[in-house]
Amino acid sequence: MAADREDLKELSALDTEALYEAVRDRGGLPRHVAVIMDGNGRWARRRYLPRVAGHRAGRHAVRACVTAAGRMGLEALTLYTFSQENFNRPAPEVKALWAFLEESLAAEQGDLNRRGVRLLASGDLGQLPEAARSRLQTVVDSLANNTGLILNLALAYGGRQEILHASLVLAERLRSGDLAPGEVTEEIFAQGLYTAGLPDPDLVIRTSGENRLSNFLLWQSAYAELLVTPTLWPDFRERQFLLALADYQGRERRFGALPEAERAAGDGDSASVWDARRWKKLLRVKS
Repeated sequence: MAADREDLKELSALDTEALYEAVRDRGGLPRHVAVIMDGNGRWARRRYLPRVAGHRAGRHAVRACVTAAGRMGLEALTLYTFSQENFNRPAPEVKALWAFLEESLAAEQGDLNRRGVRLLASGDLGQLPEAARSRLQTVVDSLANNTGLILNLALAYGGRQEILHASLVLAERLRSGDLAPGEVTEEIFAQGLYTAGLPDPDLVIRTSGENRLSNFLLWQSAYAELLVTPTLWPDFRERQFLLALADYQGRERRFGALPEAERAAGDGDSASVWDARRWKKLLRVKS
């Protein structure tokens, strides 16, 4: 791990263009990165500004991440834009957030199209105000034929609510006879998720130093790598995104299995690590 930290230290000393090249050359990039964009309020407070100023400043971070993800050839980028819990904020702030979403979509539509970005939205979109929902649909439709990065906005989104929604979809399929209980698989269940059709995230980044998922992509993040950075969201830029990718590249994703080296060498015993009789002996399991 010390070598990995040293490697990241060397990468962080590069200028941005050199960093792009170095991270690209390392290979093993994630298909899908998801970001919990946290710290807007703290960023604003430290500058004695209203919270909405933090949200506005966060737009620069969104643009930077879309740029970096697109240039690195990632398949999808999901941004936790508005959670179910955000509805509990003061009404003026909620209203301002929806107005800001409309404004941002209109302002960024042309640039997203030039970059070949396709826009999606995941969540209980029926809870969006009519004007915001209409603007969102207009932009989604206008970018539908693009074949570059998929930018997925998690809006009115909650992970528990999403799992409940998928459960109800599955229950209806079972009730109608479209599906038999014995045919249910994880893949079929996932068809009822808001993110159906997207690959699960390989990397989840959370800004501002908080160590929790906050009801975000609970099903989809089961095997995701997690990275927490103390950087507040409005200060997050291409460099931070690229260094997060580099951190991911240095990890060994096991999915519950042994590391490659251990699978090849065993643990010093002459028997194979895959020898069932050996493991029964080691664990004292009776046949």
